[in-house]
Amino acid sequence: MNPMADRTDRIDRILLVEDDPRLSEMLTEYLGQAGFRVRAAATGADALAQLAAAPADAVVLDLMLPDMDGLDVCRQLRTHSDIPVLMLTARGDAVDRIVGLEIGADDYLPKPFEPRELLARLRAILRRRVDGPRDGPPALRFGRLEIDPAGHRASVDGAPCELTAYQFDLLLALAQHAGRVLSRDALMELVKGEQIEAFDRSIDVHMSRIRAAVEDDPKKSRRIITVRGAGYLFAKAQD
Repeated sequence: MNPMADRTDRIDRILLVEDDPRLSEMLTEYLGQAGFRVRAAATGADALAQLAAAPADAVVLDLMLPDMDGLDVCRQLRTHSDIPVLMLTARGDAVDRIVGLEIGADDYLPKPFEPRELLARLRAILRRRVDGPRDGPPALRFGRLEIDPAGHRASVDGAPCELTAYQFDLLLALAQHAGRVLSRDALMELVKGEQIEAFDRSIDVHMSRIRAAVEDDPKKSRRIITVRGAGYLFAKAQD
């Protein structure tokens, strides 16, 4: 399948962090044909240096790098940037995927993978990226919590909530359906806008991070309520 058929007018800048030269070359060519401007890094240190020197719109990040763990690269990025991160992993242990999501990766893709799926996931996280405030729907207010779709921001008592782009979109989807129980599948459908096989428990990991950002006490959640066996409910009435 020729990825050129789906290219858009916008040219997004992608940093591909992959130490396998053959895979890196293949993905660079494939994503370039799909309309992206791609540059590559083979080590974590090089990736961080490139991002410090020139911005990118998203990072495709291999978990296993020769100089440092991809998780460490993601952790360092998240100290100062909310750039979307798509993590690649050849490890079979789900714990690595959970840790990656917990420290701020927006999505993950296990190796081996089809380039078309990488392209679909990359486009999904880029669609969720908003460069800055713009005209759009009004902010949603639930007690002390404010969710601003146009600015892609959430705050409690005026203090910003630290959320990735994906976590913000999950929060917004819940808020837009306040009072209704949403299953994991329904949330993924609302946020991704397309059917892509995903790690079943990734939503739970993201929800834990959202609660840590918006709840007074994440262990006694009053804004986002788990309905056992059904999904999540966003409370209409909040303090």
